[in-house]
Amino acid sequence: MSDRYETMPGAELGAACALAVRLQRAMRAYAAGRPALFSAAQFDAGFFAALSMVSAFGSPWASPDELTAVTRASMWIGALDHQVDVVAESRAEVDDLVAECLAVARGEAPGGGSPLAGMLADIRDGLTGSLSAAPHPIWADQVGRVLSAMAAEWRWKSEKARIELGEYLDNADSVGSSFVNVSHWIATGDDWTRLHLEELREVSGVVQRYLRLLNDLATHGRERESGDVNALALGAGRDEVTARMAGLAAECGPLLETVAAGSPRVALYLERQIGFNTGFYGVTDYWGAK
Repeated sequence: MSDRYETMPGAELGAACALAVRLQRAMRAYAAGRPALFSAAQFDAGFFAALSMVSAFGSPWASPDELTAVTRASMWIGALDHQVDVVAESRAEVDDLVAECLAVARGEAPGGGSPLAGMLADIRDGLTGSLSAAPHPIWADQVGRVLSAMAAEWRWKSEKARIELGEYLDNADSVGSSFVNVSHWIATGDDWTRLHLEELREVSGVVQRYLRLLNDLATHGRERESGDVNALALGAGRDEVTARMAGLAAECGPLLETVAAGSPRVALYLERQIGFNTGFYGVTDYWGAK
């Protein structure tokens, strides 16, 4: 057994795991009421377990209620990815989905009977605390970035486009982690965090690009078979991808030091996104047998 495991505090691990169990139960109960979004065939127990663990280990000091925003935002990203990547059969369908969700981001009531837009409205109203309050402008903008990025990937896949690695990384909002982070920080952040959301979103963007490439290395085999967009499938070599990841990791260091001066917990949360996912993707991924 590796020495690194011998120094891990068992009580703290147990508490984080207990928090993950409570989050998983809450997520599965929420998903059960939305079968059009979360079919058992696509979203197995492992999917919810994985999201619960990354949420719990990222913010083990939080209560289950405080983590409602981060877990639902994570679920929404999974549902959106499935709707765009698997369900949508035409660009018109993707465009309609984007339009319905953008309307919710602007503060409108979900229309068209879209379950995805309805779920996004749940997240929005949970963050504002009121059905009539205006959405946070940074949150609304981040919704738009996610939708635009996923629509772009749909087009790339449909057109079998050849995309340079830099352009691909510029579209990393398709990962959705910055949307999840912004939702989490609005819901639970202290005064410093809420005052620095724009700067934090920039740091989150660097982490997000790293996670984009980490995911691509781990899932390349499966995505090659399905035709999903992936840095390696688009023509980037493994050495080029790992070199870019090393550069992003080095870029994160001083950025996180700056964040830690204002909010040590936010810096630790972002550090754990990288650390948790590096270990996690070494064994499996969030979709399992997608």
